[in-house]
Amino acid sequence: MLYKIRNLLRRPPPRMPPAIMPHGLPYGHVSLFHWRPADGSVNFGDHLSRIVVARVLGTRGMTLDDEVGQAARLLAIGSILHFAGDGDIVWGSGINGKVPESSFTARRLDIRAVRGPLTEEFLRRRGHAVPMVFGDPALLVRHLFPERFRPTGERPYVFVPNLHDLKLVADSPHVVSPLAGWNTVIAEILKARLVLASSLHGLVIAESFGIPARYVRLSETENLFKYLDYYYGTGRSRFDYATSIPQALEMGGMPSFGFNPGPLLAAFPWDLWL
Repeated sequence: MLYKIRNLLRRPPPRMPPAIMPHGLPYGHVSLFHWRPADGSVNFGDHLSRIVVARVLGTRGMTLDDEVGQAARLLAIGSILHFAGDGDIVWGSGINGKVPESSFTARRLDIRAVRGPLTEEFLRRRGHAVPMVFGDPALLVRHLFPERFRPTGERPYVFVPNLHDLKLVADSPHVVSPLAGWNTVIAEILKARLVLASSLHGLVIAESFGIPARYVRLSETENLFKYLDYYYGTGRSRFDYATSIPQALEMGGMPSFGFNPGPLLAAFPWDLWL
């Protein structure tokens, strides 16, 4: 691999706002953990966890509010494994490279899939059994909403910033804010013939719909770990990024890949709802 995990995790993290847990229910259910900004806003990529898991459940007439025999907690989309506790179930989550390794304390996880091989290696080194099922569940959006979203290609490009980069580009007419509703962000991404992003899920959604995309590193706020993890998890090995929007426009999209939703869907933890 091009990068060693220890090097990626070396840089100390910026101060992060706390996670917000969804309100619990007064009976046994599967609680889906996902991160939200402390101010109560909704970050597009993290919120896709609820959208995707709820949609998968809906294919069998189930919901996140169903009462189940054994309460559980599920972690799906997001670089959130440092929030995991013993007994949690993991379906597609990843390690956050800007969080110290010491923040990961779970000793017993039920892992069904992870975002990519860097997360897999991190977990295996700590004694966790990890199946070789890779993929960010946001890649399933196209499969789960086949009639709702369609690429139009009416704009030459858009830029989807990471939440922490938004202030750097907020005045640009090409910017799609990650604080908008999930459906609005996807619809705006699909208007573009090229998607530039420092938002990981801006890249994921664009590539899942076959739109060329390029990672643009506008700041050092985010560690490269999660981008590499996703990229390698799609079977690609060379990762080149731009450091400005003009450079990204010149470079064009990253190499494409073929995505088979079957293994990731087959790894979904249906047994939690039985």
